Amino acid sequence: MKLEQLETLLSAVPSISVDHNLIGKLREGWEVRLENFPKEIQFDYPNRTLPVTLTGSDCSLNCAHCGGHYLKGMKPLTELKNLEDYSSCLISGGCSRDGKVPILGFAQEIGNLKGGKAINLHSGLVDEEGAKKIASVADVVSFDFIYNDDVIKKVYKLNKGKEDYVDSYLSLRKHLKVVPHICIGLYKGEIFWEYQALEKLKELGVDALSFIVFVPTKGTEFAEEKPPSPLEVIDVIVRARILFPKTPIYLGCMRPKGSYRNILDPLAVLAGVNKLVIPAPKGREMAEKLGLSIKRGSECCGLD
Repeated sequence: MKLEQLETLLSAVPSISVDHNLIGKLREGWEVRLENFPKEIQFDYPNRTLPVTLTGSDCSLNCAHCGGHYLKGMKPLTELKNLEDYSSCLISGGCSRDGKVPILGFAQEIGNLKGGKAINLHSGLVDEEGAKKIASVADVVSFDFIYNDDVIKKVYKLNKGKEDYVDSYLSLRKHLKVVPHICIGLYKGEIFWEYQALEKLKELGVDALSFIVFVPTKGTEFAEEKPPSPLEVIDVIVRARILFPKTPIYLGCMRPKGSYRNILDPLAVLAGVNKLVIPAPKGREMAEKLGLSIKRGSECCGLD
């Protein structure tokens, strides 16, 4: 893509001033995408995926960014009915004090669901035996990959370290598909550990990579913090595109809404993401301007 074309495309993104360094990175990211993937993008509208919680709204950790808030929007496992409108389930739950979602205690119930539904599990930390059991009831695991000891302690309140996350990730990958999730700006909207996480995942190997973005949430410890700027987020995403040239990269549903998305989403398309969940209008416009054919999905981004 010529520099003039790129600058013209960027001029349609509202409220940004992009420096030449980032322009160069975006140009490289787009070229990497073109070299390794068909000229298409998937927009997911996950109305066929039912979010399910194993623990109701209960969580022992009270994480600084969540505080159990997001569990309240999920359907308790004990209340499931009228599932014919759904083709998949995203199953999560509150964590125990050791960072584990109590999946093994519900293996039979999850297995019953799998008979007719695709299953995406948020597992939390696992050991080898737990990973084997999860593989028997799930199609894919969405794994929050944290690679910084201070972030683990200050956000998740866990007496664990980054190598515990590496061990869990590797155990899961032995047995089924895993999509690591990196929450950009997880610690108070600041970006510092995310680049090290990308380098570590490059070493470990990935099947696909999903990004979400810190959202300040009412009633949590981080409620008054600010999300990272869209340009800071894009710098991480385009770094990933260059570092993982052949790996599908997704921008997931958890990211600030409104005008923020109208800035972030078109930049993410230009940075080379393969899948975007509930894109903002400007994101759809950017895909059209770039000549991408659009595929529409109806499930969460971890499921194909």
